Amino acid sequence: MTSTLIVYLHGFRSSPRSSKAVITGDAIKALSTLERPIEWYCSQLLASPKDSIDMVVKHIEESIHDRLVVIGSSLGGYYTNYLAEKYGCKAVVLNPAVRAPRELAPHVGMLTTYDTDEPFDFRREYIDELKLLQIEQISNPGRYLLMAAKGDELLDWKEMVDFYKGSTQLVLEGSDHGITEYQEHLPEVIRFISF
Repeated sequence: MTSTLIVYLHGFRSSPRSSKAVITGDAIKALSTLERPIEWYCSQLLASPKDSIDMVVKHIEESIHDRLVVIGSSLGGYYTNYLAEKYGCKAVVLNPAVRAPRELAPHVGMLTTYDTDEPFDFRREYIDELKLLQIEQISNPGRYLLMAAKGDELLDWKEMVDFYKGSTQLVLEGSDHGITEYQEHLPEVIRFISF
């Protein structure tokens, strides 16, 4: 029997209720069997990058599993790079922020979450916390699947393609930062992480 832990990390100002998280979670849970159990972990990330990573690492360390897979969207993709390098596991990144400190520096201040409008304070020191998690270069591109949309209105898809050079890449014509047609491409994600 082999057990798998799949960690899903949502994006900045997002939540485990995001459509990609829900769609992926439903598909993963449907694959879990008694012989090959899969644990799905998708928790609300915190405003502090350090606290978010500490929380996820604690769960990974305490979970009993033979295989680990990390999936991340946007800022979650940035965190995924850090965790995939730390644990040497397979990773799926969906429109990842490969340079999150630069991307998020203009957003310091009071913000709200997308789905609940709950306010949170994105502090200046969080940019420094992000810098400590920066992966300059992935060590084994074969462990990564990149899904990048040319129509991403927030991040540069060319930077993503360059950063994950040598990895399995699914570059979408058009689309958007949220990857509206994600459901259509989910089978490729499942195939990549398949056991």
